[in-house]
Amino acid sequence: MNEQATSIRLSVLGMRCAGCVSAVETALREVPGVISADVNFADHTALVQGSVEPESLKKAVQEAGYDAAVMEGLEDLSGQEEQEEKRYRVLLNKAGVAGALGLPLMLGAHLGWFPLLGSASGSRFWSVVSLLTLAVLYYAGGHFYSGAIKLLRLRQANMDTLIALGTGAAWFYSTVAIDFSSILPAGSQHAYFEAAAVILAFINLGSALEMRARGKTSSAIRQLIGLQPRTARVVRDGRELDVPIADIGLEETLRVRPGEKVPVDGTVLEGHSSIDEAMLTGESIPVEKSVGDEVIAGTLNQSGTFLFKATRIGRDTVLAHIIASVRQAQSSKPAIARLADRVAAVFVPVVVAISAFTFLVWWVFGPTPALGYAFVTAMTVLVIACPCALGLATPISVMVAVGRAAQKGILIRNGDALQAAGRLTCVVLDKTGTVTEGRPRVATVVAGQGLNDDEVLVLAGSLESGSEHPLAGAILSEIETRGLALKSVEDFQAVAGRGVYGRIDGHSVRLGNRAYLAEAGVAAGALDGRIDELAAGGQTPVLLAIDDQAVGIIAIADPIKADSRAAVARLLEQGVRVLMVTGDNEITARAIAREAGITEVRAQVLPQDKAEVVRALQAQGEVVGMVGDGINDAPALAQADVGFAIGAGSDIAIESGDVVIMRGSLHKVTDTMALSKATVRNIKQNLFGAFIYNTLSIPVAAGLLYPAFGLLLNPMIAGAAMALSSVTVVSNANRLRSL
Repeated sequence: MNEQATSIRLSVLGMRCAGCVSAVETALREVPGVISADVNFADHTALVQGSVEPESLKKAVQEAGYDAAVMEGLEDLSGQEEQEEKRYRVLLNKAGVAGALGLPLMLGAHLGWFPLLGSASGSRFWSVVSLLTLAVLYYAGGHFYSGAIKLLRLRQANMDTLIALGTGAAWFYSTVAIDFSSILPAGSQHAYFEAAAVILAFINLGSALEMRARGKTSSAIRQLIGLQPRTARVVRDGRELDVPIADIGLEETLRVRPGEKVPVDGTVLEGHSSIDEAMLTGESIPVEKSVGDEVIAGTLNQSGTFLFKATRIGRDTVLAHIIASVRQAQSSKPAIARLADRVAAVFVPVVVAISAFTFLVWWVFGPTPALGYAFVTAMTVLVIACPCALGLATPISVMVAVGRAAQKGILIRNGDALQAAGRLTCVVLDKTGTVTEGRPRVATVVAGQGLNDDEVLVLAGSLESGSEHPLAGAILSEIETRGLALKSVEDFQAVAGRGVYGRIDGHSVRLGNRAYLAEAGVAAGALDGRIDELAAGGQTPVLLAIDDQAVGIIAIADPIKADSRAAVARLLEQGVRVLMVTGDNEITARAIAREAGITEVRAQVLPQDKAEVVRALQAQGEVVGMVGDGINDAPALAQADVGFAIGAGSDIAIESGDVVIMRGSLHKVTDTMALSKATVRNIKQNLFGAFIYNTLSIPVAAGLLYPAFGLLLNPMIAGAAMALSSVTVVSNANRLRSL
């Protein structure tokens, strides 16, 4: 037994309705060591959390009347897809065989081609038909009967029970009627072999169509899995070799050529390229990569050849984490689904009871032939009431929505977050890396004393070349962008948090804040007012002095993201309250907020206090979404109703939030909210359709309309309606793929 709780994903075979979901979940949860077990009827998988051996889970599922296989690695879905394609063909064949017998029988009975029951010729003819129907029931419906028997031993019931009872009763009644028609009430002397066959034809055809439609819902994961190439070019002992992905080790050097996909995560060692990361981040603009930059498995190299070092392989790659995250979300259940599960769990036994009650009412109070009417109505109730559509209503919508979100660069980690995101009334934004880019840049250069901007930058950069301060990085990056050359520095000195000093070309040069220069006797002079102006604008001014004379200012700022203002405007248009909460000073915070179009600001808030801000908003009745970098904002992300963790390439804090936004565009927050609303609306449509279908169809099948209108529902039409209801639900859910 494993000592540590792990996630185990199973492919479950044999599930055919929502009742099956309940049976499998119950079986799995009773296994010692299991913490939680969620079965997804939409893709026939189970996600189990706990300290337990996979074999014990498989055994529990098998004892419940089903079968299971452990799913591991990125290749599983292709195997599952092949299995489902085979199953699809089998279902079509079963539908064809059942239809080949049932439809001619139905047509012949309608046109009066066949001899009557009770006659000598009729006895011979219908005996042959009985045997043929029995063979069809065995081939086309054997899985229903075996499933029903297994569940009967466990004192459970599901769709198999209903189908087995309905079609089995039709065959048994008809077979008895061949030789004992004389004891049946007048008008009840009828064979229902065609009904049994046609019902199986429709149900198998409906299951096949449902499987084909359901297969589209896994397209997002299939595309993600398809991103990883099968082989990679590795540099070993000076030679380049093509090897399978599984043979790549950590720290190995690999080459990627134009048009090839990056095989594993790594760091560029040599070369420059433009890489398309759209499938992972949802961003269509290619990202430039050079030495030192990280590359992610599955992204497409558009131009240029480069060498890189493997840093993450196998299940540790970002792509593998994304696939795992999507699968976990698709297997999770929002609150609205748990209600449907509880209803579906008791639905089948209730239907059997309704069917029995219907039989008794018609037999006692029905018109002649009472037994015939009783049998037909009871069988119709059994056939039409299968809760397949009810079981599919929620998980199929969740699967499509989560997959679609992944294609847009949004990772939704659980079903509750998907449901809650559309109800947000307030969004709290961190500043650095969320509203802003999180990378300080040179925003303004002010030159004086006969110098130009480039000369000010060269002197400052030469001093900062030995510093590791973030502001130094911004200055050096600007120098590199402009292609300027640094000068040599003598007598370099650094005062932590204040500034740096050195001699360049025989002159003493200082760079630092106003206090540092003032301590050295350097006055800002004419630049003083400019310093205040830049500081008020949210920039951090750094003063440059030569020989104790102030000669320039370099203002550093963390600019807001190009789309932050537009994204905030979208949130405000939706009626969402937007706050920015930051640990930065009041002046800088308000300057950034003003630029982004945010009016509510909380400044100088410590990371551990951000959760308290969220808590206070919730106390005011707000449904709060927190957007942060997923590390120092973790407490606030956990406290929020929905936590949005901003991801940046391979540094994704997948475990930090309910939703992970790749590449950090705030537009994704509004996109998530819109997708949430559309998904909940879609789920409600599915549930409403499924509930209304069963609520209305069962009374009609039981004969409610007969006293007033003389209308009874044909069992064969009931079978077709039941099958098509599931296809309708799946088709409606697939509309989410176009969002």
